[in-house]
Amino acid sequence: MGGNVKAANFVHREALMARDLQRRNPGALRISVFANHDGPVALKTIVPLLHEDRAGQLTEDDRRSARIIVYGHSWGASEAVTLAARLHRLHIPVLLTIQVDSVQKFGESDRVIPPNVVEAVNFYQAEGLLRGRPVIAAAHPTHTTILGNFLNTYKTKPVACDGYPWFARTFMKQHIEIENDPVVWARVESLIQAYISPDPTSAVLRPINP
Repeated sequence: MGGNVKAANFVHREALMARDLQRRNPGALRISVFANHDGPVALKTIVPLLHEDRAGQLTEDDRRSARIIVYGHSWGASEAVTLAARLHRLHIPVLLTIQVDSVQKFGESDRVIPPNVVEAVNFYQAEGLLRGRPVIAAAHPTHTTILGNFLNTYKTKPVACDGYPWFARTFMKQHIEIENDPVVWARVESLIQAYISPDPTSAVLRPINP
């Protein structure tokens, strides 16, 4: 989650999508939502879900079978990349990272995607006072495919942000518009759904810069 938003705040699209995905795929997914300051908690939640041997250590088979997707908005997107980097240090692969209007947190890097990530994608806007990271890059392009850095604009097509406080709607308007943009989140969901029920036509995103 972005900003100081709690994990269970269902005004925000990140939590809503997680809840809906879990309801539609009860046997195929294990979804958890975290505040962006709970990155270490997220790591401690993920690792035990991977099968451990009797000594409590992850085996190579455990690591190879891991199917992890991490997404977030704003500071949550920055924390998603940091979580992927923490998993990299444990030699645990990540299928996909998704950043929505990523805002780099102090002491983190949201630009460079670690080599344990198979695919990464970035959605951002560049009109408001608070703007998202415009470009992400792979630490090792042979290991990670950047699906694209996708610019979104709300000058002519504003998005309703009901339920948000007045200061967010006044000073962070475009930043929360992308958080509520149904088109962006439909694309996010299609990418995740493609890993649940693989379909080569369900999550086609063309890079902006071929």
